[in-house]
Amino acid sequence: MSLCRKLLFLVVALFSLGSLHAQAHPDWTTPVAPFRIAGNLYYVGSRDLAAYLVVTPAGDILINSNLGSSPPLIRRSVEQLGFHFSDIKILLISHAHSDHAGGSAAILKQTGAKYMVMDADVPLIEDGGRSDFAYGGHQLMQPAHVDRVLHDGDEVQLGDSVLVAHKTAGHTRGTTTWTMRLQDGGKTRDVVIVGGWSVLSEYRLVATAKQPASYPGIARDYAHTFDVLRSLPCDIFLGAHGLYFGMLDKLALLPKQGPAVWIDPAGYKSSVLEEQKDFEDRLAEQQHKSTSTP
Repeated sequence: MSLCRKLLFLVVALFSLGSLHAQAHPDWTTPVAPFRIAGNLYYVGSRDLAAYLVVTPAGDILINSNLGSSPPLIRRSVEQLGFHFSDIKILLISHAHSDHAGGSAAILKQTGAKYMVMDADVPLIEDGGRSDFAYGGHQLMQPAHVDRVLHDGDEVQLGDSVLVAHKTAGHTRGTTTWTMRLQDGGKTRDVVIVGGWSVLSEYRLVATAKQPASYPGIARDYAHTFDVLRSLPCDIFLGAHGLYFGMLDKLALLPKQGPAVWIDPAGYKSSVLEEQKDFEDRLAEQQHKSTSTP
C-alpha cells in the first residue's frame, strides 16, 4: 500500500471512529456553555466528556483533550470564557482512551503545550492506542509525543497552581486522578478529578484456563484505586465524565443554589463506594465463573 493510501486509510478510520462515538454517545459531542467551577478552575468540555482549564499567571493547564473531533469545541469554550487557547502551556489527561486523549495531537500542535502523562499510559499515547489491553491491535487515535512521564504522587506546577497526579489504575494501566487545592471565596477547597473507575464489560479481572486476565494485576490495581480514592479529601467532586459527578443535574440547580452546587463531599464518598461495590461484584462474579467452568 502506498504512503498516500495509508494516510487516507488512517484519516477515514479515525473519522469513522469519531462518527461512531458521536452516534453512540451524543452527549460526548454536544456542547455545553463553559463555566467557572471555583477559583481559577473552569469547565470547557461537552455535556459528558469533561475538560478542565486551570488558569494561572504563567499560562494555563488543560486537563483532557477528549475525542479527535473535540479540539474545536474545547477551543471555543476557552475563548468564550475570555481566555486564549495559545496560553495553554501544559496538557494533562485522565487516561489514555480515545474519548479523553484523542484530541491531544491536534491541541499540542495548535498550542505548543507540553504533554505530561502517567507512566503506564505513555505507550498508548505514543502508539495511538495500539497497545491498549482491551481495544488495541490497531490505531485508535492520532499518536502524540509525551514530554514528561509522570509517576504516582508527582506534582505538576504552573504559576501558583499545583496539581497532584494519583495513579488510580485499572480502567487503564495509567489512569490518573488529579487533585488540587484552590482558593475560593476566602476558603481553601480540595478538588478531586476522578480519572476513571468503571470496569468495562470487556475487562477480565480473573485469569481462567482459557483466557488470561486483561493484564496481570488488574484486580489488584482496581482494589488499590478505591483505597486511594477513599483516602482523598474532597470538597469539589469532578471526573473524566460529567456523569461521574452528576454535572447536568448540578447545572440545573446552579441558578438557585449558585456555585455551592459544586461542593459535594458526600456525593464523592457515596459515588466511590458505589463504584467500589460494582467492581467487587464483578470480581466475585468472574471468580465464581472461573471456578465453576470446566
